[in-house]
This record gives sequence, C-alpha cells and structure tokens, in this order.
Amino acid sequence: MELREKLNIPYPIIVEGKYDRLKVLDVCRANVLTTDGFGIFKKNEKLSLFRSLGEKTPIIILTDSDGAGKLIRSHLTSAIPSDRIIQLYVPQIKGVEKRKKVASAEGTLGVEGMESKLIYDLLSPFEDKVAIERFKENPLCKMDLYIDGLTGGADSARKRDELAVSLGLPQKMTPNALLAALRILLSYEEYLQKVGRK
Repeated sequence: MELREKLNIPYPIIVEGKYDRLKVLDVCRANVLTTDGFGIFKKNEKLSLFRSLGEKTPIIILTDSDGAGKLIRSHLTSAIPSDRIIQLYVPQIKGVEKRKKVASAEGTLGVEGMESKLIYDLLSPFEDKVAIERFKENPLCKMDLYIDGLTGGADSARKRDELAVSLGLPQKMTPNALLAALRILLSYEEYLQKVGRK
C-alpha cells in the first residue's frame, strides 16, 4: 500500500470481524473492536462495552454495506447514543474477498475487501494530530495486565470484573477487550493508580 504513514485515530472503531479489523489496522493506529459478526446479538457484555464506551467517547461504526452489515449497524445504533456515533460506510462493490472461494449472499465486498486507500480516505478526517503523542505516552499493554493479575492467574477474571465495574464497564470482558477500553479511558498514570501500582 503506497500511502503516507498510518493515521492516528483517537476514537474506537467497531467493525464486524477479525479480517475487517486487520484491514483497518493496515491504515491506522486505533482501538479497533469487533462485533464477531452476528455474535453481537448473543453477547450482551460486548454490547454493554460499546454502550459504556459511547458514554465517554465518540465511536466510529464501519460495517459492511450488505444486509447483514446494516442489521449489525442498526443493532449498535439502538444501543449507543446517536450523538456519539460516527457512521462510516463502504461502497457496494461487486466482488469476492481474496480469502473466500465464493461471494457473499449479495455478491458485494465487505470492509476487508476494500482497497486500503479507500479505508484510509474514509478515516483521515477523524485523525487527531495529538493522538501520536497520546499513543507514545500510554504504553499500556497485555504485560501490564499480567503484572497486575488481570490475566494469567486463577483470580484474574474476578479482578478484571472489579476493575471494569469501577470504570462503569461491563463484567466478563476478555483481557483484549478490557485492554482496548482501558487505553481509551485512562492514561498510563491513571491506570497505574487505579491498580495500586503507584
């Protein structure tokens, strides 16, 4: 991809699946969260996470432009305050994604099948120039969660739940989902204070 350096997007971006997430991360640095496709209809804790994040920051929604994507988008917009949602749409382009043998039911490409430049252009108006510094200043990573007993231990799930509740987030979050939320909600210093490491 012959583009300028990656964008720095300060808002969480919600996409449908892991391949959509990889496509978006190809062009930007951001917290990209997935609905796990139709999994969002069964995972109340994930929808609660999105709702909690929406109370604190604008959220970009970037789903496929087919019927399934519209259904997922509608489900998200019913849970997140409308004034906190940035709706982005990919065009309906006929085709088959490289990793698939057959086209989708509607025969159109999803987010993962779009040209990287198109995704870049969609997101570029939302770049925050100071986000570069924020990313540098917040080195919070999975190792921190491990050090603080939030992952890898017998009691980690309970500790994650307690931290999540204290921040107004849902319980039963995976370590990756919690990490994504923490990087949005807290500076590294605030995180260290919250877990009692400072």
